Amino acid sequence: MAASPMWKVYNSRKEYRAACKDISEAAVLVAFLGDGSTIRAEHTLILWTEGSEGQSAAESYDHVVEVVHGRLSAHRSAVAEKQAKRAGELAAAHRAARSR
Repeated sequence: MAASPMWKVYNSRKEYRAACKDISEAAVLVAFLGDGSTIRAEHTLILWTEGSEGQSAAESYDHVVEVVHGRLSAHRSAVAEKQAKRAGELAAAHRAARSR
């Protein structure tokens, strides 16, 4: 069984409408659904909100792809930094506990 596509599209009423394999496909849908519709990574991380961006998805699907990729990359970097910091804190606590 194939995995569900990563990109999820919700309408302005926060109702799940579609799953897409490509961000550009999701961009077409949010352009059609209009203001307030969103592109999400899986079902949680909102990466594009139609009507709240510098331009609409209909103006440039390529722009949507660039923005979504950039935001996802920034999110993943922030998560990795947080995990690394937490791992360092746990290692320090473990060393402190062993030295007692």
